[in-house]
Amino acid sequence: MPNVIDIELFKADQQALDDFLQSWIGHKMNMGGTQIAPDPVNMPMIRHWIDAFADRNPVYEDAGFAEKTRFRGRIAPPAMMQAWIMPRPILEGIGERGGSGQPLNPDMPLGVLDRVGFTGILATNSELEFDRPLREGDLLHTDIFLESVSPRKKTGLGQGYFVTWITEFMDQDNQAVGRQSFRVLKFDPSTIGQ
Repeated sequence: MPNVIDIELFKADQQALDDFLQSWIGHKMNMGGTQIAPDPVNMPMIRHWIDAFADRNPVYEDAGFAEKTRFRGRIAPPAMMQAWIMPRPILEGIGERGGSGQPLNPDMPLGVLDRVGFTGILATNSELEFDRPLREGDLLHTDIFLESVSPRKKTGLGQGYFVTWITEFMDQDNQAVGRQSFRVLKFDPSTIGQ
């Protein structure tokens, strides 16, 4: 990864920007190191989830029922994996951060793309993979790695890059429990129609 970020060079030289973006592939993007869940997997949050989504699978709440299943006990809804690791949002300055609940490192790929004019962002897809069910008491931590950055594309929203990162979810024993692939389009709104 380059140690020097030259925004003016990146604005003028697409190849320099592309080289910078590609240099991040496979590197951690965590802004402050490994992120640790604020709370362990717990029944009150599981109840909030199943109430919000009206997902009444008894394996989430009914201990007697869950004991008789292949899980041998209650589990958290698998799609909740990402919810356990989300930090509490910092509301001050959230508008200036484009709605992001946490500050972004301006020297990482998403921050650099913002600084060179690719200020628009559109989530395009998210894929979750589960290695094992989560149980009450599991305490998750994550690391985020840049997986890919597309060549610059012309889209209906303007020119931009598709940026994909992988979040690895681990438990308190440092065992993988799953991963999420997340892709966004970072685009320059001033290039619509170009």
